[in-house]
Amino acid sequence: MASTKDILLGSIRNGDSLNLGQQLKLCLMLSYPAILAQLSSVMMQYIDTSMVGHLGAAQGASIGLVSTCVWLLGGFGMAVTSGFSVQVAHRFGANDFSSARSVLRQGLVCGVGFSLVLSVIGMLLSPFLPYWLGGEADIGPDASRYFFLISLFLPAMLLDWMCAAILQASGNMKVPSILSIGMCVLDVIFNYIFIYVLDMGVTGAALGTGVAEILTGIAMFSFLVFKSPELNLRQEKGSFRPTAPIVKKAWGISGPMALQIMLIRGGYIASTVIVAPLGTLSIAANSFAITAESFCYMPGYGIADAATTLVGQSVGARRRSLATRFAWINTFLAMGIMGLLAILMYAFAPQMMGLLSPDIGVIDLGSRVLRIEAFAEIGYAASIVAYGACVGAGDTKWPSIMNFSSMWLVRIVPAIFMTRIYGLVGFWICMAVELSFRGIIFLVRLYRGRWLNAVLLAERQQPDI
Repeated sequence: MASTKDILLGSIRNGDSLNLGQQLKLCLMLSYPAILAQLSSVMMQYIDTSMVGHLGAAQGASIGLVSTCVWLLGGFGMAVTSGFSVQVAHRFGANDFSSARSVLRQGLVCGVGFSLVLSVIGMLLSPFLPYWLGGEADIGPDASRYFFLISLFLPAMLLDWMCAAILQASGNMKVPSILSIGMCVLDVIFNYIFIYVLDMGVTGAALGTGVAEILTGIAMFSFLVFKSPELNLRQEKGSFRPTAPIVKKAWGISGPMALQIMLIRGGYIASTVIVAPLGTLSIAANSFAITAESFCYMPGYGIADAATTLVGQSVGARRRSLATRFAWINTFLAMGIMGLLAILMYAFAPQMMGLLSPDIGVIDLGSRVLRIEAFAEIGYAASIVAYGACVGAGDTKWPSIMNFSSMWLVRIVPAIFMTRIYGLVGFWICMAVELSFRGIIFLVRLYRGRWLNAVLLAERQQPDI
């Protein structure tokens, strides 16, 4: 028997009426598994950082130094994933499951191919990267080894992300969430073995994460390809050869996202270069504070996943006003949750930092910057979920421009001067101002409605109840 969630999702595709209560219920039903998946990812990062941080400030700083470059590699993988998962969501909205399976086949081929190229590039750059970022001899070797191994495991990571995103696009949030939580448990086990039992330190953290990603990626792929009711590939034979229409549309979605990621995460790398001259203490405090803050903002990314799915399927069903309502409901939901979490982060900042490092100096500095950032979380929530809604509609060009322009003009340029005067605190003030500004401009974009025009303006609208 179909679940309540499946019935409500079917109502989107079939043009049935959905009242406000049903819309909110559907948003919550899709959001909470995605939030759990994001929180498990945060826990994995938190545990990694805590295990390494307790080895010493230098070991923690070695991971923090290259973490922005790890995010850059991962961001490119997520951009490729979105190019295909959004198309799957649109085809589900149109009840075209055979075409959705065709997109899946081509997405797997393109994703794996791209990840292999990216993996090789990362491994080749690993010996030089920490020193380009301003790292000193005390943290450079560990940072190089860590980045090499993360790059090596990148194809497994992208397979995991691709399969999870496509399952979510189909409306299945439960399986990716369960497997993500399982990956967190595996990460703890393998990290303990590699870091402490085998005494491999920073290298062990990368190996533990990589092995957990491989096992989770295999499980995610197996469910998607063999067990998913609508997407399993045993239902029909089909070609895995990429075709021009699907790849072109994927590029239209992924291209602006990849450029945005390159510039935004390039901004994160620039941030590392700005912070690195402040010394090992500031590098460690900055890295640990970012990890601690993720408890506050990762629920927003989970809700954004739900927004992408709901907006994507509504667009596929040609239901403009329903897509708009889902965008606003999810955005306000994220703003409320992250606002409450920001209060807790402000109150318990020292305790959160203390879990990551025993160093008093790191705890004190990290707590100060976390409390500054707490004031930006509501705006950050708006930007995260509004962007997810835009991605669901296939609108990535202008939101990408908004993201990277805000990052560079409102955060990075002022931070160059503020950091020289106020140190790490000055940098985080710039970050808080920029995230608040970004939230405002995304709310304006949602209000104006132009984010839907890219897909629906030329289409004759069906009646939308």
